[in-house]
Amino acid sequence: MALSCSWESIDVHLLRVLHALLTECSVSNAARRLNQSQPAVSTALRRLRDITGDQLLVRSRNGMTPTERGLSLLEPVKIALAQIEAIGLQQVRFDPMKTRRVFNIATPDYLNAILIGNIVAHLRQHAPNSQVVLHSFGPEFDYAKALESGELDIVIGNWPQPPEHLRLAPLFEDDVVCLMRKRHPLAGKPMSQDDYLNADHLVPTPYAVGQRGVIDLQLARERLKRNVVASVPYFNLVPYVLQQADLIFSAPRIFAEHCCTFGDLCYAESPLEFPRMRFYLLWHDRSHHSEECRWFREQIMEIIRQRIKLQPTPQGQAYPERAAAVCA
Repeated sequence: MALSCSWESIDVHLLRVLHALLTECSVSNAARRLNQSQPAVSTALRRLRDITGDQLLVRSRNGMTPTERGLSLLEPVKIALAQIEAIGLQQVRFDPMKTRRVFNIATPDYLNAILIGNIVAHLRQHAPNSQVVLHSFGPEFDYAKALESGELDIVIGNWPQPPEHLRLAPLFEDDVVCLMRKRHPLAGKPMSQDDYLNADHLVPTPYAVGQRGVIDLQLARERLKRNVVASVPYFNLVPYVLQQADLIFSAPRIFAEHCCTFGDLCYAESPLEFPRMRFYLLWHDRSHHSEECRWFREQIMEIIRQRIKLQPTPQGQAYPERAAAVCA
């Protein structure tokens, strides 16, 4: 009976902490996700243990792991938070100037370098009390799951086949060029297909296992093979590598132009006709009707269009069966 009564003391804050702890399996990671101090989250965990009569998280070889009771609470807590969020959206109008929300966005890291300053400056002006956290992709990062759980609000991607269960809005298109140092033997000269295929290439490490980009897919279709000699996990390493060796890096024009402003680099038009890279915004149904998430999507689209100065893909042209207005 005492345990039943103790549940009356649980509040929205504790529910959010419980959800973060059960999904992160780490007090420090949960604290970062909630933008709280680690001692505050540890205190909340002790209260939750008292309320539930269970440890909820216990130490394991790789950190912490939920107990059986903890795992059984994850889905009910997720549902409860979604219902509370729906109630709050109906009662309180979103005011960007007052919001203290932490917005989470994941982009390819070369777009992070290009857009981060614009995004921060824009939000400081239009939502001065908010925060924005930019996440980079990696082979172990499940962005679709992160969107579903609320860890991410939006994702910017350019995969040829984005996941079918996520909502999508086109952003812009870009073509592929060949980035190299100015001392490269092919710099400043017309490049043939053989020049391109026989040259030494630097490539990005795939964001996900089995995920191939526009360039690799097109080469495979034409049964061609380039001479890959090195790969890098982060695009911001590319300029440093290229300045030290005669390598070619095939990349979106926007990234090549950005790199050429910092180092002794140049780029050439690609001798192969690669399909244009299509960039788009992805989000999950869970945040589709959220006023603050919709506002954030609109801001990101506006920032990108102003920064890149490219016309967005006409609505319904790139992905006619899935294109959706951000405000829908």
